[in-house]
Amino acid sequence: MSLADEIQKVARRYPESKSAILPALRLAQEEYGWLSREAIEEVGEALDLTPAYCMSVASFYDLFNFEPIGRHTIEVCTNVCCGLVNAQAVLESFERELDIAPGETTADGEITLRAVECLGGCSTPTIVAIDQRYRQSVTPEDVPAILEELRNV
Repeated sequence: MSLADEIQKVARRYPESKSAILPALRLAQEEYGWLSREAIEEVGEALDLTPAYCMSVASFYDLFNFEPIGRHTIEVCTNVCCGLVNAQAVLESFERELDIAPGETTADGEITLRAVECLGGCSTPTIVAIDQRYRQSVTPEDVPAILEELRNV
């Protein structure tokens, strides 16, 4: 089944195709790994929406990527609760270990590091999502072991 077919199948669940924009964008990102201009156009065509509309929706959300990302993603929560419990130090530890800044991908294309606003784990900060799996109460000292484990996956 083509991406357009999958998008149209999802769109039939909604009263109008415009309502299916988020799941359609998610399908495109799952298919290609990120949302290129062509992927945005493909979503628009499948839903009979303009690429500009699709991009305006996609760019509002933090979960969409507009350039290729690594095979693994590391997201460090930097919101208030995590910020009060060393989030900045955890993020800086990842930066040092990976030799990249938030929003960048390692030279080998393996790991993308992101600073995110909130991961919803305020009771056990600092929260770090590794490939969308949460780690609670992460400290800067935990970072080398986390990366070693990730590299051995």
